Amino acid sequence: MNILVVGGAGYIGSHMVKLLGAAGHRVVVFDNLSEGHRGAVTGAELVVGDLQDESLVAQVLESRSIEAVIHFAASALVGESVTNPAKYYGNNVVATYRLLEAMRSTGVSKLVFSSTCATYGQPDLVPIRETEKQAPVNPYGFTKLVIERMLDDYAAAYGLGFAALRYFNASGAAEDGTIGEDHVPESHLIPIVLQVALGQRDAVSVFGTDYPTPDGTCIRDYIHVDDLGAAHLAALERLTPAAGLKVNLGTGTGYSVLEVIETCRRVTGHPIPVTFGPRRAGDPAELVADPSLARQVLGWQARYRDLESIVRSAWRWHSAHPRGYDDRGPK
Repeated sequence: MNILVVGGAGYIGSHMVKLLGAAGHRVVVFDNLSEGHRGAVTGAELVVGDLQDESLVAQVLESRSIEAVIHFAASALVGESVTNPAKYYGNNVVATYRLLEAMRSTGVSKLVFSSTCATYGQPDLVPIRETEKQAPVNPYGFTKLVIERMLDDYAAAYGLGFAALRYFNASGAAEDGTIGEDHVPESHLIPIVLQVALGQRDAVSVFGTDYPTPDGTCIRDYIHVDDLGAAHLAALERLTPAAGLKVNLGTGTGYSVLEVIETCRRVTGHPIPVTFGPRRAGDPAELVADPSLARQVLGWQARYRDLESIVRSAWRWHSAHPRGYDDRGPK
């Protein structure tokens, strides 16, 4: 199948491109490289462009005979979405609208969309099922919810077949160590902890030790990036016209911030100092997926079920590429 991967030079997108290539698909990557990296794109054509350029997107879809789109491109920093919501409505909502219109004008009717557990906000019940109310507490989560509703409407009116996959905490790196996580600034816990092990940070900051959890720190569900990719492949095979599929992607097991740090200490052999501070506004105590619907409708479940195997894959990447994809100097 000819597949366009939007945001395919980014963290999750580049791992998806690698998996698609291994599965025999012809892949074209569309990315503006604002967050992604040329060096992360392997075995695929890279088109550099702005997703809000509808005519360019349509030209790529038509000229490459694209049959399906996998959409990862988004601004995704919760704090920044609060201070600069205009960026998030533009890059997430408006850009996705332009993509959908380009798909509609060229007859491409299959889409797999990268959504998020942030659409749930502060959940009432954990583990979180897809029937949990969606009440996002920040603009980032709300833009993803708006897009989910947009997909519903395009399915009903125009016959779009889509899957909206609600990720929990993406983590890890390719097992062969060739690609991994490289964000500036880095906001994900595991790479931040590993940067301390590499001497790139003095300590890990832990925000809040008084949550209603066993050790007082937040609990999250860490899902390996290759498991996310496998779920996208499964969703792609199950798309049906004029219908939408919405599922959580997680392991169903949560780990606290302190458990993540201790696991990183074991894997790296470094002491990893910690500093403690007050809670951050809007951080739920616990976000863990109920992945049973994904098993039921996609035939999918996570292969990386324990945190240590996820951290080991991440450490393999970060220790071999301490500057990420940038060989010109420190990040």
